[in-house]
Amino acid sequence: MRPAMVMRKVIVGAFAGFGLFACAIAAARSTNDLDAQILLQNIHKAAQTLNYTGTFVFQQANQIRTSRITHLFDGKTESEKFEILDGKPREYIRRGDEIVSYLPEIKLLLVEKRITQDVFPAIVPAGSGSLSTHYWIRKGEIGRVAGFDSQVLVLEPKDNLRYGYKLWAEKSTSLLLRAQTINERNEVVEQIAFTQLVIGNIEPAKAQTSYADTQAWRTEHVAMNSVAVTGWTVKSIPPGFKKIREMKRTISDAGPASGNGMVGGAVVASQRDVMQIVYSDGLAAISIFIEPVLKGQSQGVFRQGALNMLGKRQGEFWLTIVGEVPAAAINQVASSIEYISR
Repeated sequence: MRPAMVMRKVIVGAFAGFGLFACAIAAARSTNDLDAQILLQNIHKAAQTLNYTGTFVFQQANQIRTSRITHLFDGKTESEKFEILDGKPREYIRRGDEIVSYLPEIKLLLVEKRITQDVFPAIVPAGSGSLSTHYWIRKGEIGRVAGFDSQVLVLEPKDNLRYGYKLWAEKSTSLLLRAQTINERNEVVEQIAFTQLVIGNIEPAKAQTSYADTQAWRTEHVAMNSVAVTGWTVKSIPPGFKKIREMKRTISDAGPASGNGMVGGAVVASQRDVMQIVYSDGLAAISIFIEPVLKGQSQGVFRQGALNMLGKRQGEFWLTIVGEVPAAAINQVASSIEYISR
Protein backbone atom coordinates (compact mmCIF):
# COMPACT_ATOMS: atom_id res chain seq x y z
CA MET A 1 0.00 0.00 0.00
CA ARG A 2 1.33 3.39 -0.92
CA PRO A 3 2.47 5.60 2.02
CA ALA A 4 0.11 8.42 1.00
CA MET A 5 -2.91 6.08 1.14
CA VAL A 6 -1.79 4.70 4.51
CA MET A 7 -1.46 8.24 5.88
CA ARG A 8 -4.90 9.16 4.50
CA LYS A 9 -6.48 6.18 6.29
CA VAL A 10 -4.73 7.09 9.53
CA ILE A 11 -5.95 10.69 9.30
CA VAL A 12 -9.51 9.64 8.40
CA GLY A 13 -9.51 7.13 11.26
CA ALA A 14 -8.21 9.75 13.67
CA PHE A 15 -10.93 12.24 12.69
CA ALA A 16 -13.57 9.51 12.91
CA GLY A 17 -12.37 8.71 16.43
CA PHE A 18 -12.42 12.39 17.32
CA GLY A 19 -15.95 12.66 15.92
CA LEU A 20 -17.14 9.78 18.10
CA PHE A 21 -15.42 11.37 21.11
CA ALA A 22 -17.11 14.72 20.38
CA CYS A 23 -20.48 12.99 20.04
CA ALA A 24 -19.92 11.28 23.38
CA ILE A 25 -19.13 14.64 25.01
CA ALA A 26 -22.20 16.23 23.43
CA ALA A 27 -24.38 13.35 24.65
CA ALA A 28 -22.95 13.66 28.17
CA ARG A 29 -23.61 17.42 28.16
CA SER A 30 -27.15 16.85 26.93
CA THR A 31 -27.77 14.34 29.73
CA ASN A 32 -26.29 16.73 32.29
CA ASP A 33 -28.47 19.57 30.98
CA LEU A 34 -31.58 17.40 31.17
CA ASP A 35 -30.72 16.24 34.69
CA ALA A 36 -30.16 19.87 35.71
CA GLN A 37 -33.56 20.88 34.34
CA ILE A 38 -35.26 18.05 36.22
CA LEU A 39 -33.44 19.01 39.43
CA LEU A 40 -34.59 22.61 39.02
CA GLN A 41 -38.21 21.43 38.79
CA ASN A 42 -37.74 19.16 41.82
CA ILE A 43 -36.34 22.07 43.87
CA HIS A 44 -39.52 24.01 43.16
CA LYS A 45 -41.77 21.08 44.06
CA ALA A 46 -39.89 20.18 47.26
CA ALA A 47 -40.30 23.64 48.80
CA GLN A 48 -44.08 23.42 48.37
CA THR A 49 -44.83 19.80 49.26
CA LEU A 50 -42.37 18.86 52.03
CA ASN A 51 -42.75 19.40 55.77
CA TYR A 52 -39.70 21.14 57.22
CA THR A 53 -38.55 23.60 59.86
CA GLY A 54 -35.24 25.35 60.10
CA THR A 55 -33.18 28.45 60.78
CA PHE A 56 -31.48 30.25 57.92
CA VAL A 57 -29.14 33.20 57.50
CA PHE A 58 -29.43 35.85 54.79
CA GLN A 59 -26.29 37.82 53.94
CA GLN A 60 -26.54 40.94 51.78
CA ALA A 61 -23.41 43.11 51.55
CA ASN A 62 -22.39 43.73 55.20
CA GLN A 63 -25.82 42.91 56.61
CA ILE A 64 -26.73 39.53 58.09
CA ARG A 65 -30.27 38.59 59.11
CA THR A 66 -31.47 35.39 60.78
CA SER A 67 -34.93 33.90 60.28
CA ARG A 68 -36.79 30.69 60.95
CA ILE A 69 -39.35 28.99 58.75
CA THR A 70 -41.78 26.13 59.42
CA HIS A 71 -43.63 24.71 56.44
CA LEU A 72 -46.42 22.10 56.42
CA PHE A 73 -48.38 20.55 53.57
CA ASP A 74 -51.41 18.34 54.17
CA GLY A 75 -51.78 17.24 50.56
CA LYS A 76 -54.02 20.18 49.64
CA THR A 77 -53.05 23.32 51.53
CA GLU A 78 -49.74 24.83 52.58
CA SER A 79 -49.27 26.29 56.06
CA GLU A 80 -46.24 28.33 56.98
CA LYS A 81 -44.77 30.25 59.88
CA PHE A 82 -41.99 32.73 59.11
CA GLU A 83 -40.15 34.42 62.00
CA ILE A 84 -37.65 37.28 61.99
CA LEU A 85 -35.09 36.52 64.71
CA ASP A 86 -33.04 39.74 64.58
CA GLY A 87 -34.19 43.21 65.59
CA LYS A 88 -37.88 43.84 66.22
CA PRO A 89 -39.88 40.59 66.50
CA ARG A 90 -42.00 39.73 63.48
CA GLU A 91 -44.11 36.71 62.62
CA TYR A 92 -45.88 35.87 59.39
CA ILE A 93 -48.46 33.10 59.38
CA ARG A 94 -49.68 31.82 56.03
CA ARG A 95 -52.61 29.53 55.24
CA GLY A 96 -52.88 28.96 51.54
CA ASP A 97 -52.65 32.43 50.00
CA GLU A 98 -53.63 34.44 53.09
CA ILE A 99 -50.83 35.96 55.15
CA VAL A 100 -51.23 37.47 58.62
CA SER A 101 -48.32 39.62 59.79
CA TYR A 102 -47.86 40.02 63.56
CA LEU A 103 -46.26 43.29 64.72
CA PRO A 104 -46.25 42.98 68.53
CA GLU A 105 -44.60 46.31 69.45
CA ILE A 106 -47.55 48.25 67.98
CA LYS A 107 -50.12 45.47 68.51
CA LEU A 108 -51.04 45.29 64.83
CA LEU A 109 -52.20 42.48 62.55
CA LEU A 110 -51.81 43.00 58.80
CA VAL A 111 -53.91 40.69 56.62
CA GLU A 112 -53.09 40.36 52.93
CA LYS A 113 -53.12 37.97 50.00
CA ARG A 114 -49.89 36.39 48.85
CA ILE A 115 -48.83 37.68 45.45
CA THR A 116 -45.49 35.92 44.96
CA GLN A 117 -43.93 32.67 46.10
CA ASP A 118 -40.38 33.83 46.71
CA VAL A 119 -39.72 33.13 50.40
CA PHE A 120 -36.68 30.89 50.89
CA PRO A 121 -36.47 28.00 50.17
CA ALA A 122 -39.35 28.49 47.68
CA ILE A 123 -37.42 30.84 45.39
CA VAL A 124 -37.32 28.68 42.26
CA PRO A 125 -40.49 29.30 40.21
CA ALA A 126 -42.74 26.82 38.47
CA GLY A 127 -42.22 26.43 34.73
CA SER A 128 -38.49 27.08 34.98
CA GLY A 129 -37.77 25.25 31.73
CA SER A 130 -37.51 28.54 29.82
CA LEU A 131 -34.57 29.63 31.98
CA SER A 132 -32.18 27.75 29.67
CA THR A 133 -32.78 30.43 27.02
CA HIS A 134 -30.86 32.99 29.08
CA TYR A 135 -28.83 30.82 31.48
CA TRP A 136 -26.44 27.92 31.00
CA ILE A 137 -27.68 25.39 33.57
CA ARG A 138 -25.53 22.49 34.74
CA LYS A 139 -25.02 20.23 37.71
CA GLY A 140 -21.93 21.00 39.77
CA GLU A 141 -20.12 19.30 42.63
CA ILE A 142 -21.52 17.44 45.62
CA GLY A 143 -21.55 19.60 48.75
CA ARG A 144 -22.71 19.61 52.35
CA VAL A 145 -24.97 22.20 54.00
CA ALA A 146 -26.38 22.18 57.56
CA GLY A 147 -25.38 18.52 57.91
CA PHE A 148 -27.09 17.40 54.67
CA ASP A 149 -25.41 16.11 51.52
CA SER A 150 -26.38 18.27 48.57
CA GLN A 151 -26.15 18.51 44.79
CA VAL A 152 -24.93 21.85 43.47
CA LEU A 153 -26.75 23.42 40.51
CA VAL A 154 -25.08 26.25 38.58
CA LEU A 155 -26.91 28.87 36.48
CA GLU A 156 -24.59 31.07 34.41
CA PRO A 157 -26.09 34.11 32.64
CA LYS A 158 -25.68 34.44 28.87
CA ASP A 159 -25.50 38.27 29.04
CA ASN A 160 -24.60 41.06 31.47
CA LEU A 161 -28.21 41.91 32.33
CA ARG A 162 -28.72 39.22 34.98
CA TYR A 163 -26.73 37.58 37.74
CA GLY A 164 -25.54 34.02 38.01
CA TYR A 165 -26.75 31.63 40.70
CA LYS A 166 -25.43 28.64 42.58
CA LEU A 167 -27.97 26.41 44.32
CA TRP A 168 -27.45 23.55 46.79
CA ALA A 169 -30.28 20.96 46.76
CA GLU A 170 -30.59 18.25 49.42
CA LYS A 171 -29.74 14.99 47.64
CA SER A 172 -32.66 12.82 48.73
CA THR A 173 -35.50 15.38 48.71
CA SER A 174 -34.19 18.23 46.44
CA LEU A 175 -35.09 20.83 49.09
CA LEU A 176 -33.07 23.98 48.55
CA LEU A 177 -30.47 24.39 51.32
CA ARG A 178 -28.36 27.31 50.08
CA ALA A 179 -28.50 29.88 47.28
CA GLN A 180 -25.78 32.28 46.16
CA THR A 181 -26.10 35.23 43.78
CA ILE A 182 -22.93 35.80 41.74
CA ASN A 183 -21.96 38.93 39.79
CA GLU A 184 -20.00 39.33 36.55
CA ARG A 185 -16.69 39.21 38.48
CA ASN A 186 -17.65 35.82 39.93
CA GLU A 187 -18.13 37.40 43.36
CA VAL A 188 -20.86 36.27 45.74
CA VAL A 189 -22.96 39.41 46.30
CA GLU A 190 -25.77 37.75 48.23
CA GLN A 191 -26.43 34.39 49.82
CA ILE A 192 -28.97 32.62 51.95
CA ALA A 193 -28.55 29.25 53.65
CA PHE A 194 -29.99 26.98 56.29
CA THR A 195 -27.83 26.59 59.38
CA GLN A 196 -30.19 24.12 61.07
CA LEU A 197 -32.93 22.07 59.44
CA VAL A 198 -35.38 19.23 60.11
CA ILE A 199 -37.22 17.61 57.20
CA GLY A 200 -40.39 15.60 57.88
CA ASN A 201 -42.26 14.76 61.11
CA ILE A 202 -43.05 18.38 62.01
CA GLU A 203 -45.61 19.01 64.74
CA PRO A 204 -48.51 21.17 63.41
CA ALA A 205 -48.26 23.38 66.52
CA LYS A 206 -44.88 24.65 65.28
CA ALA A 207 -46.68 26.52 62.48
CA GLN A 208 -48.97 28.36 64.92
CA THR A 209 -48.39 31.93 66.04
CA SER A 210 -46.53 32.62 69.29
CA TYR A 211 -49.05 35.34 70.19
CA ALA A 212 -52.02 33.63 71.75
CA ASP A 213 -54.00 36.71 72.86
CA THR A 214 -54.44 39.32 70.12
CA GLN A 215 -57.99 40.43 70.90
CA ALA A 216 -56.82 43.94 71.79
CA TRP A 217 -54.69 44.25 68.65
CA ARG A 218 -55.74 46.36 65.69
CA THR A 219 -56.34 44.55 62.39
CA GLU A 220 -55.70 46.12 59.00
CA HIS A 221 -56.38 44.58 55.61
CA VAL A 222 -53.72 45.50 53.09
CA ALA A 223 -55.26 46.65 49.83
CA MET A 224 -53.41 45.22 46.86
CA ASN A 225 -55.40 44.91 43.64
CA SER A 226 -54.51 43.66 40.20
CA VAL A 227 -55.08 46.49 37.75
CA ALA A 228 -53.99 47.49 34.27
CA VAL A 229 -51.35 50.23 34.54
CA THR A 230 -52.24 52.37 31.53
CA GLY A 231 -50.12 54.92 29.74
CA TRP A 232 -46.74 53.53 30.80
CA THR A 233 -44.47 51.48 28.56
CA VAL A 234 -40.88 50.21 28.69
CA LYS A 235 -39.31 50.32 25.24
CA SER A 236 -36.14 48.40 26.09
CA ILE A 237 -36.80 45.67 28.64
CA PRO A 238 -33.86 43.20 28.93
CA PRO A 239 -34.25 40.06 26.75
CA GLY A 240 -36.28 37.31 28.38
CA PHE A 241 -38.02 39.58 30.89
CA LYS A 242 -41.78 39.51 30.53
CA LYS A 243 -44.49 41.46 32.29
CA ILE A 244 -45.97 39.12 34.90
CA ARG A 245 -47.94 41.44 37.16
CA GLU A 246 -49.56 44.86 37.37
CA MET A 247 -51.13 46.03 40.61
CA LYS A 248 -52.07 48.95 42.82
CA ARG A 249 -50.98 49.23 46.43
CA THR A 250 -52.64 51.58 48.90
CA ILE A 251 -50.01 52.84 51.33
CA SER A 252 -50.72 54.65 54.59
CA ASP A 253 -48.31 57.39 55.69
CA ALA A 254 -48.60 58.55 59.29
CA GLY A 255 -48.31 62.30 59.39
CA PRO A 256 -49.21 65.31 61.53
CA ALA A 257 -52.64 66.84 61.19
CA SER A 258 -51.91 69.36 63.91
CA GLY A 259 -48.86 70.69 65.71
CA ASN A 260 -48.23 67.49 67.65
CA GLY A 261 -49.40 65.12 64.91
CA MET A 262 -52.36 63.98 66.96
CA VAL A 263 -56.08 64.46 66.49
CA GLY A 264 -58.28 63.26 69.34
CA GLY A 265 -55.32 61.26 70.68
CA ALA A 266 -54.68 59.41 67.40
CA VAL A 267 -52.05 59.82 64.72
CA VAL A 268 -53.62 60.82 61.41
CA ALA A 269 -52.46 58.88 58.37
CA SER A 270 -52.73 59.89 54.76
CA GLN A 271 -53.15 57.32 52.02
CA ARG A 272 -51.68 57.21 48.56
CA ASP A 273 -51.83 54.77 45.66
CA VAL A 274 -48.66 53.29 44.25
CA MET A 275 -48.77 51.43 40.95
CA GLN A 276 -46.37 48.52 40.40
CA ILE A 277 -45.31 46.74 37.22
CA VAL A 278 -43.25 43.56 37.57
CA TYR A 279 -41.09 41.94 34.90
CA SER A 280 -39.35 38.60 35.32
CA ASP A 281 -37.19 36.18 33.35
CA GLY A 282 -38.46 33.32 35.52
CA LEU A 283 -35.83 33.79 38.21
CA ALA A 284 -34.81 37.45 38.50
CA ALA A 285 -37.38 40.25 38.71
CA ILE A 286 -37.49 43.98 38.01
CA SER A 287 -40.21 46.16 39.57
CA ILE A 288 -41.29 49.64 38.54
CA PHE A 289 -43.15 51.65 41.20
CA ILE A 290 -45.11 54.69 40.02
CA GLU A 291 -46.56 57.32 42.35
CA PRO A 292 -47.17 61.08 42.57
CA VAL A 293 -44.14 63.21 43.37
CA LEU A 294 -43.74 63.85 47.11
CA LYS A 295 -41.58 66.36 48.92
CA GLY A 296 -38.20 65.11 50.02
CA GLN A 297 -37.70 62.57 47.26
CA SER A 298 -34.22 62.73 45.75
CA GLN A 299 -33.02 61.22 42.51
CA GLY A 300 -30.18 58.76 42.58
CA VAL A 301 -29.04 55.16 42.65
CA PHE A 302 -28.71 52.72 45.51
CA ARG A 303 -27.02 49.33 45.77
CA GLN A 304 -27.15 46.74 48.54
CA GLY A 305 -25.71 43.33 47.79
CA ALA A 306 -27.47 42.07 44.66
CA LEU A 307 -30.17 44.74 44.88
CA ASN A 308 -29.95 47.75 42.59
CA MET A 309 -32.43 50.63 42.78
CA LEU A 310 -32.88 53.89 40.90
CA GLY A 311 -35.25 56.75 41.72
CA LYS A 312 -36.15 59.48 39.24
CA ARG A 313 -38.76 62.10 38.56
CA GLN A 314 -40.66 61.90 35.29
CA GLY A 315 -43.11 64.76 34.84
CA GLU A 316 -45.53 64.73 37.76
CA PHE A 317 -44.64 61.17 38.68
CA TRP A 318 -41.94 59.58 40.79
CA LEU A 319 -40.50 56.32 39.49
CA THR A 320 -38.56 53.75 41.49
CA ILE A 321 -36.96 50.93 39.52
CA VAL A 322 -35.67 48.11 41.68
CA GLY A 323 -34.49 44.53 41.17
CA GLU A 324 -31.92 41.91 42.03
CA VAL A 325 -30.24 42.40 38.68
CA PRO A 326 -27.05 44.23 37.60
CA ALA A 327 -27.10 48.02 37.42
CA ALA A 328 -26.94 47.81 33.60
CA ALA A 329 -30.41 46.22 33.54
CA ILE A 330 -31.90 48.83 35.91
CA ASN A 331 -30.40 51.68 33.88
CA GLN A 332 -31.70 50.20 30.62
CA VAL A 333 -35.23 50.03 32.02
CA ALA A 334 -35.07 53.49 33.62
CA SER A 335 -33.89 55.20 30.44
CA SER A 336 -36.59 53.64 28.27
CA ILE A 337 -39.73 54.23 30.36
CA GLU A 338 -42.27 56.42 28.61
CA TYR A 339 -45.64 57.80 29.61
CA ILE A 340 -48.25 58.69 27.02
CA SER A 341 -51.18 60.65 28.48
CA ARG A 342 -54.61 59.98 27.05
